[in-house]
Amino acid sequence: MSVHKKFTAVLFPFVGLFWAASASADVYLYKDKQGVLNFTNVPNHGGYRRVLKESSGQLTSGSIANGYEELIRSASGRHNVDADLIRAVIKAESDFNSSARSHKGAMGLMQLMPETARLHNVADAYDPGDNVEGGVRHLKMLLERYQGDIELSLAAYNAGSSAVEKHGGIPPFAETREYVRRVLRFYESYRGGAL
Repeated sequence: MSVHKKFTAVLFPFVGLFWAASASADVYLYKDKQGVLNFTNVPNHGGYRRVLKESSGQLTSGSIANGYEELIRSASGRHNVDADLIRAVIKAESDFNSSARSHKGAMGLMQLMPETARLHNVADAYDPGDNVEGGVRHLKMLLERYQGDIELSLAAYNAGSSAVEKHGGIPPFAETREYVRRVLRFYESYRGGAL
């Protein structure tokens, strides 16, 4: 009950920002370990992500992807994986929700399975930095394994390399085929600047 009260107290002042005639800063969001959403215009650690961006003195809805842009660009540079492809995978996997958990147990922004997180030494799969680093490292490994073939790499990211090899290509699973199509659509949109 105390968490609910704290959440309400923090949320209501923030909601008013949407209707403010003028504002003086971007707004950042951080979800703490108790699940409480904290909003600020002065983030004091890397866990915050920007959710509203000031534009010409007025706040406008910003892409949630912007809050992870530094993590994405940094991992892209370290592992030589296209930042737009990373964005597309995150969009398809979790829609930029760092707290996402699938019914199969995949966690965080890039929906790492526990064994994938262990393989890439991810200490906290719900930490955006750890998750993106592990997810991009895994994606790079798959791209190398399939000699840059994005479709096969995405299929393996979704269904596992053993399924791709067993079927000699994209497995005949509806979920995997749709996943590859979705990521490629997002990828093309990011490359064209549409998302």
